[in-house]
Amino acid sequence: MNESGHCVRHLYVHVPFCARKCEYCAFYSAAGTGEEVNRYVAALQRELELVAGRLRPETIFFGGGTPSLLTLKQWEQMGRCLERLHLLGAAEWTIECNPATVSPDKARLWRDLGVNRLSLGVQSLDEDLLDRLGRVHSRQMVFKSYDLLRRAGFDNLNVDLMFAIPGQTLDVWRDTLREVAALGSEHLSCYEVTYEEDTPLYAQMRAGAFAVDEELADAMYQELCEAAARGGWRQYEVSNFARDLPGACGRLPHYACRHNVNYWRGGAFLGLGPSAAEFVDGVRTKNWSNTTLYCEQLEKGRRAIESRDVLSPLQRAGEIAGFGLRMNVGWEFAEFQAATGFDLRQEWAEDMAFLVQCGHGLVEAGGFRLTPLGLRFADAAAERFLR
Repeated sequence: MNESGHCVRHLYVHVPFCARKCEYCAFYSAAGTGEEVNRYVAALQRELELVAGRLRPETIFFGGGTPSLLTLKQWEQMGRCLERLHLLGAAEWTIECNPATVSPDKARLWRDLGVNRLSLGVQSLDEDLLDRLGRVHSRQMVFKSYDLLRRAGFDNLNVDLMFAIPGQTLDVWRDTLREVAALGSEHLSCYEVTYEEDTPLYAQMRAGAFAVDEELADAMYQELCEAAARGGWRQYEVSNFARDLPGACGRLPHYACRHNVNYWRGGAFLGLGPSAAEFVDGVRTKNWSNTTLYCEQLEKGRRAIESRDVLSPLQRAGEIAGFGLRMNVGWEFAEFQAATGFDLRQEWAEDMAFLVQCGHGLVEAGGFRLTPLGLRFADAAAERFLR
């Protein structure tokens, strides 16, 4: 149990290993030897033991890095640990996969463990762009892995794409969206390339290897929204689109990622693994972004927490307001007050008025949300709500 006596129902696990670091990636990840990965798996099991008493997972998300890089034996060890700690049975369990590291044996084991949602890191179906991003898979591997996962019985697949990649044209982007629509995944995530410091792509941009074309990026985002709607996906967050069940008309599409929705609604979650963040009882913590140090701390019987940040209720409410506005439904005033104890109409009245005035926000009878134009600039809108 946590301090307030409630179980935490959402778990994120960071797997920090990749076959090769991608040119754009600012997440903590690195290539690991077999010995390093084994040590990490053992340390992760110790961390799970330390938190199991207050965890009753409704959602589990293994992200990275490349979780599918773990061997069959390592996944079997993880499965036995989760079973022993009574942590199996989550309603939604997602694993991020690289198309180059999916196998029939892993897919069968994941199904047996209760994994029911896989996110395939496709990024592009253009060979030149895949090479530009430093990806280790080919377009043919995407189709092969997708078919493999379908044959293994997975009926909730996400395809992860990127747009505004240097060298990507609007026509190439349209072709990618057309091919992905033909695959028919239940979920689609599409992120604009961002230039994070300390990444090769950022260094290339700074050196003048290419120019950032904001107008082209805007056109690609518009194309994305239109193609997703034609393909049967409903947008529910700036970068996320999901299918619905026939005849359904809920606030969120049926195949919306429940784990991520918990983030955007300000829910509590535990974060395990190197660099993982968590938020429980008003305290935000972050693990060390160093796998060796992470393992050393767990081998001493303690969690590898680098920092703790206690937020005031108003600070946390501002964060929750900003995150929630990334979703198409925005915030109902009563829902936000129940979640935070604050009234959007009082503390953030000027901010909402500003966004309405510039066409980025819309006040409705019971709440506030961003317009389609506002969603394109959701990060800027969110910054206005921070306190």
